[in-house]
Amino acid sequence: MDPENNRLIIENSKKGDVKSQYQLYNQYAKAMYNVCYRMMSSREEAEDMLQESFTEAFKKMNTFRFESTFGAWLKRITIHKCINEIKRKKTDLNFFDDMSYFKEHTEDDTSLPELHVDMIKRAMEDLPNGSRMIFSLYLLEGYDHREISQILNISESNSKTQYMRAKNKIKELLKGVVYEN
Repeated sequence: MDPENNRLIIENSKKGDVKSQYQLYNQYAKAMYNVCYRMMSSREEAEDMLQESFTEAFKKMNTFRFESTFGAWLKRITIHKCINEIKRKKTDLNFFDDMSYFKEHTEDDTSLPELHVDMIKRAMEDLPNGSRMIFSLYLLEGYDHREISQILNISESNSKTQYMRAKNKIKELLKGVVYEN
């Protein structure tokens, strides 16, 4: 979509134009659903968070100032909505309880055969919620460890450590899957 037309749709959405809001929803819903699903790991919860994210975004449209892309602005709302829901539900945000998962690895990252995104997504489902969230925010959403530490109210070193452990756990899980096939 050309930038001028997109700006017009956003301006009209700010004025409450339902057709323009529907256009924005259609344009961004799939990408935001994927963010929600990676954070929530449940189709139903992801759909709920998607709807709540768009509802909040449309309520706050007047705060969008074109300082970033609309997609980036919406993504921040979506991620914060998911994090707040996980905290609200007091979901187990424990990071790895069983440290035996993490033996010293001397192999390099090239030791795995070709992997597919779906395989990684399935492996992510086996991570504890807190580790899955850090892995998703860092690797898939592009946040750095400083930003993650601020969002989750943890130390930056904790974010780095949990990311590394999550990465190693996924690597371990995928080795089993790859060699079974």
